[in-house]
Amino acid sequence: MIELRDLTKRYGGTTAVNRLTLTVRSGHVTGFLGPNGAGKSTTLRLVLGLHRPTGGAALVDGRPFAGRPRGLRYAGALLDAGDVHGGRSARAHLAALARSNGLPRARVGEVLEQVGLAEVARRRIGGFSLGMRQRLGIAAALLGDPPVLMFDEPFNGLDPEGVRWVRGLFRRLAAEGRTVLVSSHLMSEVEQTADHLVVIGRGELLVDESLAAFAARTAHDRVVVRTPDPAALGAALAAAGGVVTRDGDGLTVTGLPAGRVGELAFRAGVVVHGLHAGAASLEEAFMALTADRLDYAAGGR
Repeated sequence: MIELRDLTKRYGGTTAVNRLTLTVRSGHVTGFLGPNGAGKSTTLRLVLGLHRPTGGAALVDGRPFAGRPRGLRYAGALLDAGDVHGGRSARAHLAALARSNGLPRARVGEVLEQVGLAEVARRRIGGFSLGMRQRLGIAAALLGDPPVLMFDEPFNGLDPEGVRWVRGLFRRLAAEGRTVLVSSHLMSEVEQTADHLVVIGRGELLVDESLAAFAARTAHDRVVVRTPDPAALGAALAAAGGVVTRDGDGLTVTGLPAGRVGELAFRAGVVVHGLHAGAASLEEAFMALTADRLDYAAGGR
């Protein structure tokens, strides 16, 4: 597992990570979330020993990762799909990593097959699309068959088939008992992939809990209803204490259960074309939690 103990990183007068303490456990896909500038990428680099902490410690299976020889046997990571030598072939790139980590050369062919790049293994990486580079980065992370895996924005550049494949891969790796940490800005993908969440803001821990618990504690029940007369129905719902927002012929209602919405529509003589109840999405819950932790917010909201 990954353990962070009062992990701190400062750059001059800026604190990127502030006394971060948490444990990322095996057997789960843990989503690692936070606004831009929250310290997610810095945290991953601290775990891998690419940056030295100002204070505290980052441990992989009880030891600092930087002190482990042949590190790919212990942890694999995809941090930047573009950080590869474009003049090398995919096979040559992985072969160099295998050789430097004392791994059997046969693993190169195995992971290329696993990520779907076997047919382009001898092509130069400089001609790869972003999605192909992402697959190559995942192959490199898997090369040492490690128990700990970390991925930073792994869905970027992937087509729908690739996104679906990555989702399934992460779940299978977790089911095998590995520790899988996934940092992403794509909330919909995290929602469909992770079963545990860690959320940080301005370098500090905000949430460390299951996906279900996070959604439940920040969510509000809502009802979405479609009608050819949204003005009349909206007025009736508002008069009954509902909070109503309109989008075309659709209304989103909070403060009233679905049955009550249907009853009020009937009493108002308004035709309803569709009605369903739901909870707030992960994106809505995340935005509510981090609204006061944004360092870079666009205007005109």
